[in-house]
Amino acid sequence: MSTPNPYAPPKSHVADVTDNAPDTLAGRWQRFGAVLLDALVAVVWAVPLWLKFGVLNGITSGQRQPLHTTILLGVLGYLFFVLVNGYFLKKNGQTIGKKLVGIRIATLDGGVPELWKLLVLRYGLVSFVALIPFIGAMLCLIDDLFIFKDDRRTVHDLIAGTKVLRV
Repeated sequence: MSTPNPYAPPKSHVADVTDNAPDTLAGRWQRFGAVLLDALVAVVWAVPLWLKFGVLNGITSGQRQPLHTTILLGVLGYLFFVLVNGYFLKKNGQTIGKKLVGIRIATLDGGVPELWKLLVLRYGLVSFVALIPFIGAMLCLIDDLFIFKDDRRTVHDLIAGTKVLRV
């Protein structure tokens, strides 16, 4: 009878553990980078809108924009966001920025969220709240600060039932 060699390699398949396991949460800096890239994409259509509606002139002269202009620009901005990112959001839960940094929005079980949930609960609600003078900016800041919790889920993640994962 032979005794097994304790120094022999294992006979079963052994895989290395990677940091990019399928359910690894996206890092805070990755999410921040994606938001910055999405903002850069938004500047491409936002600046022409601001010029057309005199927003930049109003800012430099200290004039406040009429409420109807603010609402119109918010709606147009949201529509442009949907046009630019809608396909990627539906296909794999990514905006252009998220795609570039290698992260995606997922349901709690790791699947791709329904498009309506992303557009209405995750992005639409935040866009609407951001339009509320004074309070909107504070609520958006609170939403963003939730990223520092252990599960890294913001308020809009909690509302939409999503999380952001590495690809």
